Amino acid sequence: MSYLSKELGDSGEDLALEFLSEKGYELVGRKVKLFCGEIDLLMLDKKSLVIVEVKTKSDQSYGVASEMITLKKRKKLIQLAKALMQKYPKMVVRIDVMAIDYDDNVEHLVSAVEEE
Repeated sequence: MSYLSKELGDSGEDLALEFLSEKGYELVGRKVKLFCGEIDLLMLDKKSLVIVEVKTKSDQSYGVASEMITLKKRKKLIQLAKALMQKYPKMVVRIDVMAIDYDDNVEHLVSAVEEE
């Protein structure tokens, strides 16, 4: 990952964290590493653990940020959710997506990824 894309991703995570905190979510962890991957933001929304995948775009080429969740990424997020469910069996776990576009337009997609 290049320095610029890491910087873009970090600034997107900052915006997402600010947005979610204002909505009453609590930060559990940032860049949480599990055996099967990394979670951008792990938040607590009342009694739910929320895996937050943050997608940030610097321009409109190749679509908008919300379109960046590929099938491969969906499978990885579901794998991360299953790992959390094993670690915290009494918690509800869901996967949200924060899509942040080049003009800092923030879109929060609740339960954006679910196992079919």
